[in-house]
Amino acid sequence: MTDPAAGPAVAAAGRARLLLALAAVAVAFAAADTYVVVLALPDMMGSVGVPIDQLQRAAPIVSGFLLGYVAMLPMIGRIADLRGRVPVLVAALVLFAVGSLVTTLAYDMPSMVAGRFLQGVGAGGLVPATLALVADLYPVERRGVPLGVVSAVQEVGSVLGPLLGAVVLALADWRAIFALNLAVGLGLAATIRAVAAPGADVRREGRPDLLGASLLLVTLAAGALAFTQPPPLMRDLTWGQLFIPVVGTGRWLTPVGLAAVTALVLLVVRCATAARPLVDVRRWGRAARDADLVGSTLLAVALGGVILAFATADPRIQVFSAQGPWYLLGSAVAAVALVVHLRRADAPLVPRGALRRTPAWGAVLVSFFIGAALVAALIDIPLFARTTIYGDSQLLAALVLVRFLVALPVGAVVGGYLVRTLPAGLVTAAGMACAATGFVLMSRWGLTSLEDWTSNVALLVGGFGFGVALAPVNAAVLASTEDDVHGLASALVVVSRMVGMLVGVSALTTLGLRRYYAEQADLPNVRDVCDGRSRCDAFTLLLKQAGIAQEQTVFLGAAGCAVVAGVLALVVFRGAATRGVRALP
Repeated sequence: MTDPAAGPAVAAAGRARLLLALAAVAVAFAAADTYVVVLALPDMMGSVGVPIDQLQRAAPIVSGFLLGYVAMLPMIGRIADLRGRVPVLVAALVLFAVGSLVTTLAYDMPSMVAGRFLQGVGAGGLVPATLALVADLYPVERRGVPLGVVSAVQEVGSVLGPLLGAVVLALADWRAIFALNLAVGLGLAATIRAVAAPGADVRREGRPDLLGASLLLVTLAAGALAFTQPPPLMRDLTWGQLFIPVVGTGRWLTPVGLAAVTALVLLVVRCATAARPLVDVRRWGRAARDADLVGSTLLAVALGGVILAFATADPRIQVFSAQGPWYLLGSAVAAVALVVHLRRADAPLVPRGALRRTPAWGAVLVSFFIGAALVAALIDIPLFARTTIYGDSQLLAALVLVRFLVALPVGAVVGGYLVRTLPAGLVTAAGMACAATGFVLMSRWGLTSLEDWTSNVALLVGGFGFGVALAPVNAAVLASTEDDVHGLASALVVVSRMVGMLVGVSALTTLGLRRYYAEQADLPNVRDVCDGRSRCDAFTLLLKQAGIAQEQTVFLGAAGCAVVAGVLALVVFRGAATRGVRALP
């Protein structure tokens, strides 16, 4: 006889799996956007008046996204614990879409950086909410595979990103990329909201807020006109009056700009006071306060200082930017204030004892060293390709990196399966051993190595190893923390990996530059090599070999970071209950 309760239970399980699949797709799409921008950056620079030979001035376009992605992650992760996974997923996608819209319409560097920052906040918020959703839907012993699948889908996004960017740029200009982001972000947000069960923190009751919707439409329409200033309208004797500043200068002081600002202010007031607003600002405000707004702000400032110090530097010639020491000083002050605040606050951002188990804080530490090693692949594999055989071709150099990235999702799925039956520490260590082996093989590359098929062995082994390590680290932290801090814990693991990447690129660049300068000091005088001329092919070859020595040193340093991560995982993950076994305190 059929159980009457079986039908609804099966439907709920199917809905949950579909919800997780949609969240994973959203994470993948956000990951793809990170790599798409690399190809579009020259065109984006030109549209805001930055010459292509002044690449350093475009650093805020990248660092703005990174700042939003990392600095806001802990607070978003904590809000996901307090408010629910689905509302945070939907809000993150909407923020990502809004950032994409602002970037699409950007007319100068500040507006473009603002759009990229909002994109970063939205993209970052997707990760902890999705990982916490896995923990909500699956018991400890069954989380490995879905965690591996989520990680794999995210890495597929990083592989498809450059290809998607190349296709879009071949058919349209760079703005089409962000217009596509806008459409996909809003579509995914609407779909996730529709799929979510009635009890999944999605409010369905009540009539829609027509006044709020009207104010939103006015804001968008007037704002789009202020951003774009369409030439046909500006040339018109009547309509052109709307684009003449009322006072001073600037497009936001024009009638159409003031209309957009006024409508936005009225929309915020409406959302803060209405009984059933379009966006429940009061509820989100309470969630932010409950997530420890002061602590979140201090942590964001501390992380922001680290990001700006390292992300705005040229990794080929600098450890950190010229303003780096000041950024790091501000970061240190904020970090000290954060520690004091966490000790005194009644409800701190990181609840007392949240990471008390060794695998919990150990996952944060292991993630740091994984990031420090991974960054060498993401930055120095393309640099090596350009130094040796591809010259200034950024696309061909990026395709070499794709060979590394394509193995990551495969490794992620394998790691997810392995962590179901093997200890998380052992699986992580095995993955890091593969990554270290790949880097050691890369450290032996020469001038023509990338032309040989054997170079693929190092790339595939290294990428596979990093993929294997992703799921067990996430599984360890989720198994060693309480359900009500899964979002925060997942966010801290991601933040640690990103900070590890920034610190890693600085430390490894320092090692590589020392090797380069040492090799350069041993070079003969250029006029002796070139028979009195200032440059010749023979001397250029010597400089290339010095550059190869620099990259070889970086790869060896990355192998060391991978080994440290693997050894740490063996030690700190011993008590991780990833197979359903009770965790050690």
